[in-house]
Amino acid sequence: MPKIHCLERHVANLIAAGEVVERPASVVKELTENAIDAGATAVVVEIQRGGMGYIRVTDNGCGMEPEDAETAFLRHATSKIQNAFDLEAIGTLGFRGEALAAIAAVSQIELMTRTTGSEFGTGLSLEAGKVVDREVVGCPEGTTIIVRSLFYNTPARLKFMKRDAAEGAAVYAVVQHVALSHPEVSFRFVREGKEELLTPGDGNLRSTVYAVLGREVALGMLPCKRKDEELSVEGFVSRPTCCRGNRSGQHFFVNGRYVKSRTMSAALEQAYQNQKMVGKFPGCVLRVECKLNAVDVNVHPAKTEVKFTSERKLFDAVYYTVKETLEGEQGHPQVELKPQAPPKQDQVTPNQTFFRTMTADEYRKGGQMLRSDRRVPIQTQATPFETAMRQRRQEVRPMVPMPEPVPVPQVPQAVVLPEREEHTPVEKHVDNYVEKSVETVENPLHNPGVPTSEPVELPILEPEEPPVQPAEQPTVELPEETPDTAAWRLVGEVFDTYVIVEQGDKTFLIDKHAAHERMNFDRMRAADWKPMSQLLLTPQVLHLAPEECGVLLEQTELLEQFGFAVEPFGGDEVLVREAPNDLNADQIEPALEEIASKLLLTGTADPAAVRDEVLHTMACKAAIKGGWKSDRAELEVVVRAVMCGQVKYCPHGRPVAIELSKQQLEKQFKRS
Repeated sequence: MPKIHCLERHVANLIAAGEVVERPASVVKELTENAIDAGATAVVVEIQRGGMGYIRVTDNGCGMEPEDAETAFLRHATSKIQNAFDLEAIGTLGFRGEALAAIAAVSQIELMTRTTGSEFGTGLSLEAGKVVDREVVGCPEGTTIIVRSLFYNTPARLKFMKRDAAEGAAVYAVVQHVALSHPEVSFRFVREGKEELLTPGDGNLRSTVYAVLGREVALGMLPCKRKDEELSVEGFVSRPTCCRGNRSGQHFFVNGRYVKSRTMSAALEQAYQNQKMVGKFPGCVLRVECKLNAVDVNVHPAKTEVKFTSERKLFDAVYYTVKETLEGEQGHPQVELKPQAPPKQDQVTPNQTFFRTMTADEYRKGGQMLRSDRRVPIQTQATPFETAMRQRRQEVRPMVPMPEPVPVPQVPQAVVLPEREEHTPVEKHVDNYVEKSVETVENPLHNPGVPTSEPVELPILEPEEPPVQPAEQPTVELPEETPDTAAWRLVGEVFDTYVIVEQGDKTFLIDKHAAHERMNFDRMRAADWKPMSQLLLTPQVLHLAPEECGVLLEQTELLEQFGFAVEPFGGDEVLVREAPNDLNADQIEPALEEIASKLLLTGTADPAAVRDEVLHTMACKAAIKGGWKSDRAELEVVVRAVMCGQVKYCPHGRPVAIELSKQQLEKQFKRS
């Protein structure tokens, strides 16, 4: 049996650090929470290379005494709890005393801190958890911590890190959550020297939501508030028309702590029942305040999950708060009244000669007269220009002999005239003759060789009938027909969604969207399939949730394989320069949102599973939509694939067709 021994302090710290520090976002989360616990009113977070190379967190809190600065980096060293009884009512964000020790164990740290009223501050430098330098420094009140070269001494952890853009997006999400949980604190986030977030810190949650989530999200939310003896719920919920395709827009906070709660999410979505579109999820920023002993925050290493003494009370509080808000919005619709403009009078201006505005009744009453004889002149006052032109035509017209109309012989129906070039009609030629004669008086006749005073007889020619050759039929490779698939007939379509096919004594109802989606999925999944991408004339800027933005930037190489060219655009926005040719311009944003949502749910551990999720979304977006009008040729292609057995299920496992026999139909009509 192996000998039992105690691990070295350095190894134990590395193991403990793995539970607290997973990525740069974990470091920022712990440091910003410590700043809030220190009473800071302004916090600045600055990162470089996604946080892997440089993290700086500065606050104006209470700071640390010189003798406490070095003690703070020891394991289980904290000033927030004193004994075991304090664990039953934790009112601070941090309490374990492991954050600074875990961060120092896997990075290089510089600390500068000064308390209020102190003349000088304290500076520390640590590497791998050991103090290498200590000095007296000049610094502002508060604490500044700089983290460099994260995981420099644990190379195995580096290969699990994502791209700098993805890690930076995760850090940005953490800052957003902390800012929404504490609107009284001003947060400033700087990435690669560029400011991407600044909250006012005025204590107004609406202004914080506006600064963090954007103008469109803030304007699409409704305020809600409800308070009872045990729980109080306050915040904002999205309007039913502003729901998203995933749950990334749901932000829940309990006693100032960002949490992930299935109970609160279920209560929120239950309140929106029968008010939102199917497949859409509401967004929210809800802050729940309760007694400290009614919630346990020490159940998850990342402190993002909490446990309530009564989940039912929590569900009811969130449900009724949101329900009352939505019902109040429906009961008091906002109607914008605009003064009616006076009706327009039918006035004829001096320059108006013929066209005038009229109502529908006026058109029905007087329109028949205008249609019966369009050549009847309307007595209106002519303009000076028209008068001069009329006089000019009268002066010129006698100088040019008017040709007589050329009679057109009647061609019997049995005579087939040969094809010849299209000429100007005779009547149109005569009408244009007078106008052109004003310009060319010397040559009034278009064809001097043909006399205009006698009618012209057109000879009737009998064309030679060319030999009839059978038209070349395009060669179409059809699937091999069997006795079951040889004879089927496309009857029609109902609801612009389901195709009716008759085959022998059977009737099939085919879901055209599901069948076409499967055809697209099989085509895209083929090994030799190469997607065609289109360069967007105007690149699209997509505003996504921080988690969605991070997962898309992490999978840029995979997206490039399917025709997407995505790059970071600052904050939680991405820029799309290229998109697959199968997608329309209005389908790019929902397609990427759905891809990001699926990647967040399934994870990115299995590359094959990630690829299939992307293919599912692209095949769905490029397929024929239910409710759309489809050409018969399109339906025949889909029906042929289904009837030959090539397509049986959609990529999600749903059947694409149902079968009804003649006997079943006759039984419904009481014929059997």
